[in-house]
Amino acid sequence: MSNDALLNECIERAEKWLGPKYDEETRKEVQGLLDAEDKSGLIDAFYKDLEFGTGGLRGIMGAGTNRMNIYTVGAATQGLANYLKDCFKDLPQISVVVGHDVRNNSRKFAEMVADIFSANGIKVYLFDGCRPTPEVSFAIRLLGCQSGVNITASHNPKEYNGYKAYWSDGAQMIAPHDVETIAYVNAITSVDQIKFQPNPDLIRIIGKDVDEPYLEAIKGLSLSPEIDAKHADMKIVYTPIHGTGSTLMYDSLNRWGFKNIIHVPEQDVMDGNFSTVVSPNPENAEAMSMGIAKAKETGASLVLASDPDADRIGVVVRDKDGNYQLVNGNQIVMIFLYYLITRNVELGKITGKEYCVKTIVTTETIKRIADANNVTCYDCYTGFKWIADVMRNLEGTARYLGGGEESYGFLAETFCRDKDSVSAISLMAEIAAWAAERGQNLYDLLIDIYAEYGFSRERGVSVVRPGKTGADEIVAMMKNFRENPPKELAGSPVVTIKDYADLNCRNLKTGEVEKMNFPTTSNVLQFFTEAGDKVSIRPSGTEPKIKFYIEVREDMPSKEAYEDTVKKADAHIDQVLADLGVK
Repeated sequence: MSNDALLNECIERAEKWLGPKYDEETRKEVQGLLDAEDKSGLIDAFYKDLEFGTGGLRGIMGAGTNRMNIYTVGAATQGLANYLKDCFKDLPQISVVVGHDVRNNSRKFAEMVADIFSANGIKVYLFDGCRPTPEVSFAIRLLGCQSGVNITASHNPKEYNGYKAYWSDGAQMIAPHDVETIAYVNAITSVDQIKFQPNPDLIRIIGKDVDEPYLEAIKGLSLSPEIDAKHADMKIVYTPIHGTGSTLMYDSLNRWGFKNIIHVPEQDVMDGNFSTVVSPNPENAEAMSMGIAKAKETGASLVLASDPDADRIGVVVRDKDGNYQLVNGNQIVMIFLYYLITRNVELGKITGKEYCVKTIVTTETIKRIADANNVTCYDCYTGFKWIADVMRNLEGTARYLGGGEESYGFLAETFCRDKDSVSAISLMAEIAAWAAERGQNLYDLLIDIYAEYGFSRERGVSVVRPGKTGADEIVAMMKNFRENPPKELAGSPVVTIKDYADLNCRNLKTGEVEKMNFPTTSNVLQFFTEAGDKVSIRPSGTEPKIKFYIEVREDMPSKEAYEDTVKKADAHIDQVLADLGVK
């Protein structure tokens, strides 16, 4: 389509939003886009419909078909309501949970979602205020609901909001429900199809009646309560980075026995503008800087953080020189599973029926830890819905120890089916106490793990390409990597290529092609080198970016050589990225 044709199509779509079906605020915003000399804003807002994907919606807030607003959120809810009514037509009463985070418009969207469900005869359990995303998953299971929605854009910048849809097991939907829901949502083509008028009798407000059983269930995950009590005064800095974590995290840590939790007062404030950070993402050093400053001020050796919807975790530890180091997402998952496996071994609880789960882009060191301790390690696609799928398939036949992914998410429990920073941060505090009992901090523990199971270094790089031209560029990049894969990376030949789009694993040495056993295809490419390096490439399913995950192996001759090995591995990763043409 030519640029003129695209602009004309966007103008035509936008003009429909000037009609009486849309509220005055929306009409005014759309008129502003139409009147602007620069039409890029108009095109981005109307060049397509905001796609209801397998995880729901996520996008910039504002007027337009490609924006998060009451009409796009309303259409998603009406489509989901229609699907639920078809799936559960024999139930006397369908019910759902609705929650939200601290973002601007989140409460407004959540109340509207509740209204639309109730207008469709569906009972709604609506949280009385913002709550962590995992508590929505927990509430679905606790209350026996058929579905749930959480209004959140996770750790995205303040301009974004999102809509996460869950099924009756508390997990985000997979086939067939994801595809069917998408079809039902796409069938909503007019505002007239959306039932906005609520039935207040079908909306029940929930809060502490769910908080209490959730926190008690999390407390039951502790494997070392006596060690926690012994180290009750250990200094721990915690920051919710303006998010929902402050609603429950302090209570959870206290229940686990930790009494010396140091606040970052400015970031305890729930604020949808995330005013003290550039981006509320605990992966970024900048977002952790106020927590680190508080640790330096108080002498704490551990900083913990959660993102705005309190499903991801950030960790900072103090090294032997007194410097504060961010722990990356791979290392976080590795520490969790090392502790859970090792502690279960210490307690004599490993029977051979235990398992853990990691995603295909997460460090392979985890598999080495599991294999060495008679624990099965399963690989799955990126996203906790796939970890939940493994849990669903093994329920009643094997014992889940934990699962996580490199993007700073971990799930230690089965009573919830999405990543959970409330349980993860409580458990990480326990791991720090367990390490302290051995005369270590978490930095020492990390080096011990590498010394025992081999050193690896990982780095994730996201190349952002917003708008329509960006989406086209991402498609072209994936196409080029498939048609022209690298022959070597960092001087080592590429020996295996896994393409999850067709589930083919190609051995470049022998020419053999093996089919991989995964429940569906996915737009992910992986390259493995002779030296043991792994590169994974995939477009994000929720953001305008393409992601590169690099993992390299290096020899670490001794614990004392850790820092030098890190430097060597970082240079190794730089070369891999250069060979891929990634800047």
